[in-house]
Amino acid sequence: MSDFNRDMASVSYGAGRADTAVIDAGLRTYMLRVYNYMTLGLVITGFAALGMYLLSVTGDPAGAAHIVRGGAELPARIAGGVYLTPIGYAVYASPLKWVIMLAPLALVFGLSFGAERLRPSTAQLLFWAYAALVGLSLGALFMVFTHTSIVRVFFITAASFGALSLWGYSTPRDLSGVGSFLIMGLFGVIIASLVNLFLQSSALQWAVSVAGVFVFAGLTAWDTQRLKNEYVYGAMDGETAERSAIMGALSLYLNFVNLFTLLLQLFGQRQD
Repeated sequence: MSDFNRDMASVSYGAGRADTAVIDAGLRTYMLRVYNYMTLGLVITGFAALGMYLLSVTGDPAGAAHIVRGGAELPARIAGGVYLTPIGYAVYASPLKWVIMLAPLALVFGLSFGAERLRPSTAQLLFWAYAALVGLSLGALFMVFTHTSIVRVFFITAASFGALSLWGYSTPRDLSGVGSFLIMGLFGVIIASLVNLFLQSSALQWAVSVAGVFVFAGLTAWDTQRLKNEYVYGAMDGETAERSAIMGALSLYLNFVNLFTLLLQLFGQRQD
């Protein structure tokens, strides 16, 4: 009888180890899919930003957009010998800029509230479109900050994001309680940023940037652990897992982009 119990225990233990191995393999595949989607989104954003910048500026006054100032028609100059092209003026100085700024917000809400009803292929297309629109807006960063500092801050952001996400994935500490605090901090950062649109206070902008870095750093670790737990305890497969991977990539993408822009505000070197 004791031999029978030992045999059954061995079988159960072996089955448990097999189930764990299957879950671990599925989790690694799922998280890799999330990071692949996020990375591709960042690549699309980067190319869109660089492409829009190249289309938006020129060193030739004859090819620049012209504006009327003081009764005279002058080329739209940014700084030094750099001018806005007609495309750049339309995107960054005309009312069209509000459409480009608000369109990504509409797509995010569409993805967030309609994710359960969307086919994975549709969700992917919306994510790529969102990443491209964000890139159009971020093209202005090349006009404000030196290209060297943009590259430097990008690699700082990538290293920080990687370390934070790895910690969120591997830590045994439950971060769910921190999540609600971080969401409250996020709303505080958003409200302060909106207020500063009218105040134009450099001190408030610095404080918002510092607070935002801490908020999005925490959200990176929290979102990573959340995605891991959703897969392990959610028993996802097929289209459900695919949609979850896309939405997870969107949340990590937002953390990365916001962390990058906030660090650029703090450490980026502005154009002369």
